[in-house]
Amino acid sequence: MAIYLFALLIGIVAGLRAMTAPAAVAWGAWLGWLPLAGTWAGFMGHWIALAIFTVLALAELVTDQLPSTPSRKVPVQFATRIVMGALAGAVLGTVGGAPIGGLAAGVIGAILGTLGGAAVRSSLAQSFGGKDLPAALIEDVVAILGALLVVGMVA
Repeated sequence: MAIYLFALLIGIVAGLRAMTAPAAVAWGAWLGWLPLAGTWAGFMGHWIALAIFTVLALAELVTDQLPSTPSRKVPVQFATRIVMGALAGAVLGTVGGAPIGGLAAGVIGAILGTLGGAAVRSSLAQSFGGKDLPAALIEDVVAILGALLVVGMVA
């Protein structure tokens, strides 16, 4: 039952930072923390998947700070977060023998993380006098530490 909670939480991370969730899962797989060999999700432990998701996560951390970056709630951004939450949740679900349940929990978490993250970041920015950068950096830290904590707990 705990695997559903972890899939939900990694989905929330995807709602905050879409690429951080699969990057953390790929790191967990590559380091051997997540036993995925011989499963459909075994590709997550390959160095190519690790490199791709890591580069995308780092790029997202940079581009999120740009004023030209669209809202996470626009369709393309929102859909990307849902897909990445689904992927990361399904991979964690696979570790617990429930890939479909993990996928569903990851989708729900991504929706919650997207909408809740936007609301919290907006409130934080207001508390910083309308400055978004400190709120964005706090959200970055929460997403990264949250992803590491979830993957570590599943391991």
